[in-house]
This record gives sequence, C-alpha cells and structure tokens, in this order.
Amino acid sequence: MSRAKNSSSHMRFITLLRPWLFPLGVIILYGLGLMFAPENTHKALSISGSIFKKLALPICFAIIVMVLFNRFLSPATITNFLGKNAGIKGVVLSSLAGVLSMGPVYAWYPLLKTLIDKGASKFHVANFIGSRSIKPFLLPVLVAYWGWRFALLFILMSLAGSLIVAFIVSVCCSD
Repeated sequence: MSRAKNSSSHMRFITLLRPWLFPLGVIILYGLGLMFAPENTHKALSISGSIFKKLALPICFAIIVMVLFNRFLSPATITNFLGKNAGIKGVVLSSLAGVLSMGPVYAWYPLLKTLIDKGASKFHVANFIGSRSIKPFLLPVLVAYWGWRFALLFILMSLAGSLIVAFIVSVCCSD
C-alpha cells in the first residue's frame, strides 16, 4: 500500500511540474548562458524583454476577451453564430471580425481555439484569419497609391481568397 501511495504522489508531482518544464528549461539555459557567455546572454535577455513588452498587451487583451467569452457566451450561442450551420450570417460575422481585428494574429490564436472548443466551425475561424489581410485604416493609403479600382479589386479578391482557403481548411480538417 505504501508503494501505491508513493506512486500516486509521484504522479501528482509530475502532473504539477509538467506546465513548468519549459519555463524552468529556459531559466536553466539563460543561467548557463550567463556563466559561459554573459554579454551575449545579456543581449538575448534584452531582445526577449523587448519581444515580451510587444506581446504583453495583445495577449492580455486576448485573455480578457476569452474570459468574457467563457463567462457570457454559451456553446449554443457560439454554434448559432459561428457553427457549421450558421450560414451567411457566420460568413459575414467571421469576415467582418477578421477585417476589424487588430494586433498580431498569434495573439488571437488562444481566443480562436476557445471559440472552436465552444462550437465555432474551423471554416469560420480560417475565414477570420484570412480576412485579417484587409485593414480598413490602410484603405486611404491603398487608394492613394493604386486607385479605387485596384483597392476594390484587392479587397474583393482577398475576401474571396479567404473564403476559398476557409473552405479547403474546413474540408481537410473536418472532425
């Protein structure tokens, strides 16, 4: 019995340690770097800090939105608006959300994963990601450089391409 209890506590320890393996590995590597190449390690830490500062706000925003989604949106609501049977409403919503979304796309990945877990279709998530290439605040610049015809054609083809990619992703990645 003592052996079974010992094995159970060992498994519990492993389970608690698992999420910390990567951060601990990074700390150990930086520690070794400081011992053997301090100036290069300081430069690497400076670059890492800079990247962290750039990512902190978008990731915090995505986490806050995920918490709000988990609190106020049920899986049935997500499925209704972005599920497989959402129809044109889901296409318009995912396209519009992609066009209006800001920040780096990787900051949106945790939120998009949450939406899929709550019932959003991979089609709508892929459409969201594809639609991000259109940025309304850059429209005046696009028109100024290349004119209305080019801008309108670019936007329409980007939306069409996003839908084609979303369709292919949904077919190839269906559950």
